[in-house]
Amino acid sequence: QVQLVESGGGLVQAGGSLRLSCVASRSFGSTHAMGWYRGAPGKQRELVAILSSGGDTDYAGFVKGRFTISRDNAENTVYLHMNSLKPEDTAVYYCYVEFSFGTYWGQGTQVTVSS
Repeated sequence: QVQLVESGGGLVQAGGSLRLSCVASRSFGSTHAMGWYRGAPGKQRELVAILSSGGDTDYAGFVKGRFTISRDNAENTVYLHMNSLKPEDTAVYYCYVEFSFGTYWGQGTQVTVSS
């Protein structure tokens, strides 16, 4: 069993920045991919960013150019750097990591962007 613990969410004004962190309880080792989704009330959970095992990244169109996903293998941590935040970015953000033995999710961290 692997635990993923997210942090870094909060309340920020439009145009501001936040950095979300997702710490795994074990080393990444042979992971396939990792990434972030977000979910807002009344809306389907949507993919925000993916980081492949080879280091390739992909982003949803609505965050491209504003958000950056990265990882620190030494700290077993995946990050989501969020800049130029907009009120429509308000959501619960969830990280996931695809290990060779299964995919695990964090509990979510709330991001609220005020106008």
